[in-house]
Amino acid sequence: MARVSNDGVDLYYDTAGRGETVAFVGDVGYGAWQWGWQHAAVAGPYRSLVTDLRGCGRSNAPSGPYAVADFVDDLTAVLSDAGVRSAHVVGAGLGGMVALEAARTTSRVDSLVLVGTAARGEGLDLEPLWGAPDDRGALEGSLRAGFSGSFSEARPDALAQMVDWRSAEDAARSAWEAQIAAVTDFDVSDRLYAITDPALVVHGADDAVWPFERGDALAEGLPRGELSSIEDAGHLVHIEASKRVNDDLLGFLAALEDA
Repeated sequence: MARVSNDGVDLYYDTAGRGETVAFVGDVGYGAWQWGWQHAAVAGPYRSLVTDLRGCGRSNAPSGPYAVADFVDDLTAVLSDAGVRSAHVVGAGLGGMVALEAARTTSRVDSLVLVGTAARGEGLDLEPLWGAPDDRGALEGSLRAGFSGSFSEARPDALAQMVDWRSAEDAARSAWEAQIAAVTDFDVSDRLYAITDPALVVHGADDAVWPFERGDALAEGLPRGELSSIEDAGHLVHIEASKRVNDDLLGFLAALEDA
């Protein structure tokens, strides 16, 4: 475990493995727990780097609102502290927006894996995903909003475990709203042509919060974008369909090595 300060904001991150770095940037409100499935998959052949967004987990929660540019600066600080010149960046939701902006404005990105995200945040209603960390019922209900109905019904044990993790790591309401502001104000839909890094867009076909159509448009708008549509999966597709997402992620990275 390590910490670095970016303009007075202390940021937590952790690394494991060796080789090229795969950096994971999380979604609105969730702590680093959300990457447990992918972190374990890549930490052998690659160096996995997982960080808590400002406002979540063991990172500081300064007063908001936040902007995507703030998170890009945070990511740059973390990479620098970890001795990483550039990385394959995997981002979910808000983290996908951070990955896009980092690719557009810095030289820190080698490739992009964009999970359940979009090129613009206007019109998204993310309130169904909110759950107060001290309210277990609300945490479970908001998890159900992020998954398909079939997963929620089949895996109550998994939901209970995630509630435990969320109560320990997720953002308080003020930080969650500060992160939401970053999503709402983000729009690079007319500048995707400038993001020329290889990009894999992964989206659950049953995502009820970040509509699939936005993921489809994102893949179409990126010059080197490709879409992986995952049937019967909701917004938290990297958890719900972790084996499929891990296969897609590792296959994408392997293809880059072979190119």
